[in-house]
Amino acid sequence: MNTRIVNNTVALVGEVVSDFTFNHEAFGEGFYMIDLAVKRLSDQVDTIPVMVSDRLLDVSRNYNGRTIQVNGQYRSFNKSESGRNRLALYVFAGEILFLRSDLVDARNSNSVALKGFVCKAPVFRETPLGREIADLLIAVNRPYNKSDYIPCIVWGRNARYAADCVVSDAVEIAGRIQSREYLKRLKDETLESRIAYEVSVSKIELILE
Repeated sequence: MNTRIVNNTVALVGEVVSDFTFNHEAFGEGFYMIDLAVKRLSDQVDTIPVMVSDRLLDVSRNYNGRTIQVNGQYRSFNKSESGRNRLALYVFAGEILFLRSDLVDARNSNSVALKGFVCKAPVFRETPLGREIADLLIAVNRPYNKSDYIPCIVWGRNARYAADCVVSDAVEIAGRIQSREYLKRLKDETLESRIAYEVSVSKIELILE
């Protein structure tokens, strides 16, 4: 893994639940996508897309059902869909380790740490049951003048703290990557099932210059 990247680190442990799908090639290096099923303590499963280089793993093999640890970064890109851009998120694998499934601890199977900048005004709301939530969009810089835009969801007293952030505030967050299904209403009024990805934040702090 590129050790120079210290503002964006991810560690996941889960089960491979898909075949490799070709994504793109750059300078003779092929990049492929797989899905990783990561269990929560509640036994609910987050299915997280992971990008793997063919120089890191033999992509001609079938790893379905294998338990792996992925160390890398959380990244995003704009995906064109029906003439509109949509933010797509994935974990870029810098290192992959094979593990025994019986040694997996759900308490330590999904962690992400980011340092970045608030790039959109936070949205604070309460659920019908009174639970406080704040939505944040964080820009995390990486080499070659690129940035990843990571949606985050913050809960409880941390949500009230996050709601006071303003655009361009530097923040440090820790949490886990989660997936959730939702229904998207299309132009023809039909509903399409989609999956959204976000960081569920357990810790957030302003970085004071």
